[in-house]
Amino acid sequence: MVMPQLPRTVWMLGLVSLFMDMSSEFIHAVLPIYLTTTLGLSVFTVGMVEGIAEATASIMKVFSGVISDRFRKRKALVLTGYGLAALTKPIFPLANSAAEVVLARFIDRIGKGIRGAPRDALVADVTPPDLLHVAYGLRQSLDTVGAFAGPLLAMLMLYGYSHDLRLVMWVATIPALVCVALIWWGVDEPESPPTTGHKPTLHWQDARKLPAAYWLLLLLVGVFTLARMTDALLVLRAQANGLALVWIPLVLVVYSLIYALSAYPAGVLVSRFGQNALLLMGMLALALAQLALAASHTAGMAFWSGIVLWGLHMGLTQGLLSARVAQLAPKELRGTSFGLFHLVTGVMQLLAGAGFGWLWMAYSPQVVFTTAMLISLLSLLLIAGLKTDITSS
Repeated sequence: MVMPQLPRTVWMLGLVSLFMDMSSEFIHAVLPIYLTTTLGLSVFTVGMVEGIAEATASIMKVFSGVISDRFRKRKALVLTGYGLAALTKPIFPLANSAAEVVLARFIDRIGKGIRGAPRDALVADVTPPDLLHVAYGLRQSLDTVGAFAGPLLAMLMLYGYSHDLRLVMWVATIPALVCVALIWWGVDEPESPPTTGHKPTLHWQDARKLPAAYWLLLLLVGVFTLARMTDALLVLRAQANGLALVWIPLVLVVYSLIYALSAYPAGVLVSRFGQNALLLMGMLALALAQLALAASHTAGMAFWSGIVLWGLHMGLTQGLLSARVAQLAPKELRGTSFGLFHLVTGVMQLLAGAGFGWLWMAYSPQVVFTTAMLISLLSLLLIAGLKTDITSS
């Protein structure tokens, strides 16, 4: 497989994502267990916290996306968002209550909301149209390398330092600072077109310029996100299946490794198999993962097969969906289109976090993953029914 030549900024943004995900997943790998066992929160509350935090981030992405379109200063927003997230990292090890941890989580997600849409739009700004799938696949792969490295290092530290959760969280501040330095010195932004002298204003009605295929894509993204629930439930499933605390970060290590290994090849293979085929394979992988996790009662073959398939689903679908947003959006509305894309994702994550958290408490993990599997199967029908509008070029 020959690697196409991509702009330096795409690589830099990929590395930025790598280091911030390493930092975040250092913490996220142990946070659900910390909240439920050390601080005494319920699974439903953890689901609500994760859902609301992600929804908050997604709402912020709409505003930051629109602002980046109007002022054409995407790098400043990217730097602000990642910088805010880096500043929150020391709060986690310093916190002495659930309220402080939840506050830090929300501030971190606000930072994610500020940076997300401008960063994704900046990738499209600097990348030739015929390399969009490759560029987003590469960024997603590097992002997920960080998501793999963070839990792996967290697991090694838990093993070597007597399950010291606070120490793990302190170490997470280091890659966050590296991430900010990379943006400052490594990311270049294209020159903005000359202005006519009047101050840009925000026009929400500009969203009407987005094509019908874009709105159909958002419908599909909503169903995808609902079916995928939240990664926190994977960690809690490992705990429910009896996996020891020191090995629980291995769940996100395996998941992220498969994600990282499959995201870039998926971007390259779109030209051979088509977007629709990869989406179908991705959602089928998710349905099989949920079937395996519903059937598992220990941390055995069924459980780990489910984690592997979950990572494969992410690799096959996430970069592809981002590239499709970039393809469908007019150039002047890329930030706005990514903001709306992330808004739908966040709202559905909120519904999924609350709904599946309640099902977990009221019934069982088996009911949670079986219900999610049925939604994944529904998405397969939607892909087939909407393929002409969404996946045709």
